[in-house]
Formats: sequence, C-alpha cells, structure tokens
Amino acid sequence: MYPRVVVDLNKLKHNLSFLTELCHRSGICCAIVTKVFCADRRIVELIDESDADWIADSRIQNLTHIKTQKPKLLLRIGMASEADAIVRCCDISMQSELSTLRILNEAARQANVVHNVILMVDMGDLREGIYNTNTECIRSTAGYIAESSNLSLCGVGVNLTCYGGILPDETNLSGLVGIADMLRNELGQDIPIVSGGNSSTMGLLLSGEVPSGINNLRLGEAFVLGNDTATGKPVDGLFTDCFTLEAEIVELQTKPSKPVGRGGPNAFGEYVEYPDRGLMRRAILAIGRQDVTTDGLTCLDPDAEIIGASSDHMILNLTGCSREYRVGDIIGFIPDYGALLHLFTSKYIAKEYI
Repeated sequence: MYPRVVVDLNKLKHNLSFLTELCHRSGICCAIVTKVFCADRRIVELIDESDADWIADSRIQNLTHIKTQKPKLLLRIGMASEADAIVRCCDISMQSELSTLRILNEAARQANVVHNVILMVDMGDLREGIYNTNTECIRSTAGYIAESSNLSLCGVGVNLTCYGGILPDETNLSGLVGIADMLRNELGQDIPIVSGGNSSTMGLLLSGEVPSGINNLRLGEAFVLGNDTATGKPVDGLFTDCFTLEAEIVELQTKPSKPVGRGGPNAFGEYVEYPDRGLMRRAILAIGRQDVTTDGLTCLDPDAEIIGASSDHMILNLTGCSREYRVGDIIGFIPDYGALLHLFTSKYIAKEYI
C-alpha cells in the first residue's frame, strides 16, 4: 500500500546502541524521544529492549499508550488541565509555572503518588523555563516543589536551539549546572538530574566537552536521522536513512513548466511565480501537503526535482532523469525531521518495517 514509510529497525537499533553507549561513557543518562514517530509501537519496543535509560515524549496521548519499565518523561510543559493524566502516566515531567505545580501536587496527592519534576530554566533560547537571571523565581518555585507533599524536585533542565537557535556551549550549560548547585546548597536537596538539552549537544558529547555536571540528554533527531542539530550535519557512525518514504506515480505527462492563464493564489493562499523552463516531463505522486512537508524531502533519484505540491498531489520534474519512469512506478525519498513528523502524524501513510 502506498504512500508508505519504510522503517529500517536494524539501522535504528544501531543508532540507539551508538548513542546510549556514547552517553554512558560520559556518565550521561540517555532519554530517547519518541515524539517524531508518534511513539510507534515497533520502534518503542526497540527502545524498551535497549540500554536507553528513559523514554521521552511531548504528548500525553503517546505516553499513555507506551508500555515500558523505563521511566517516562513528559517533555512539553504540562498543562494544568491535564494534571491528572500527567501523574497517572508519566514518571517525570518538565515544569516551569508555579500555578500548574500547585495543581499537579494536588493531582498527585489524590492519586497517592509522588511525581518527579524537572524545573526548566531558560538559558537564552526563549522557549520554556524560568529565565536564568530571575534567581528569586527559580528559588521560590524550586522551594515549593521541594516542600510539596507529593512532588519531588528530581532535576533542573534547559532547552536550546528549538526556538531561538541558541547553541549549547560551556557558558549556558555551566550556567545551568551552577543553578543546580545553588538549589542543592539552599534547599538541601540532592537534585540528581541536570538535563542539558537535545541532539544539538551531540558535537559537545562527541568531543568530550559537555560541561561537568550535565548528566542527562534528550535525544530524538540524532536517533532517528543521525544528525547533530547544532550543525544540521550527519554524525559519523550513525545511519541517516532509517526512514524512507515511497510514493506512487499516478500521472506522467509532458506539459508546459509555466502555468497558463491569469494568476491568483493557490489552494494555500500563496502567490507563486513559476519560471518558463519550456516543456517538462511532469510526474504527479499520490501524496501531498496533508501528509508531508515536501520541502523536507530528498529524492533518492538525484535527477528528479520536486517542484510543488497541493493537499493531495506532489509534482516532480523528471525531464533530466536517466531512468524511464512509468505510471505506477514508485519513487523514494529521505525525509528530514519536519517531514518525518508529518508522515507519522498522517493516518494516510502506511508503515512497513525491515
């Protein structure tokens, strides 16, 4: 059935072993992120059987269905409205708002559990976390967690690169370690976890330059695509083609390259200018923007060119291809992170496992 994503479990297993061994050699706890593949059962089973320490996801719905003996970490800042679900299905959550923590404590009390919290600190990327210079707020929020009947302050954490594009370095990561040490001294708490970010820390990890005191990383893209997200480049030793999208040609005709007639917006409200490149051998594939971000795809045929897409159709220029394509042929693509996220979120994409 097409379109489909072919998942190479052997390559994923290799990446998983590579990353967990690398982290453990540096004394770092490895949390594998399942968000991008929507906690697909077959891949989660692979993680569950591995030496990875935690399983992490940003969606409660995914964590609810994950069956594992490993601790489950909620990555996205918890919503007050989902406090009951958080304490039921997550061992650890990342939090930054005192009002939500109060509701979370009450939910944990009613569930008769102690819920572990990683207090998020914003070290400059300007996404989640109490801003690092607001030490009074950090102290008071951490103090509330430490004194709560049903919450435990198990760590502090930071997120980098995802919003502001700020890279992890000695300054911001050591700053986080300093905040953890401050809280340990003032609260008399162990605070065992200092979570230093995501796959953008791969460069520091490989070079042995992760600052002392950082002992947890949350790795998603490095696992699934083999990338260091700080540079956008593959990591030597990791597979970058664990996932392949396959789509079928449903039309193949020679047509003009420039639309003919009075122009206006397309179906997405975009005004697109198409250069006149003469007649073009154009293939239409049965997949579209409802399923995938087409600009995040790399065609396995280097001579094929993606020239556009609507909701349900993707158009390729095959004019320069040496292969003689026919209607019904299958064309393969390697997705980037955003494309892979859409592919697994779409219910119209089949899965096949190697």
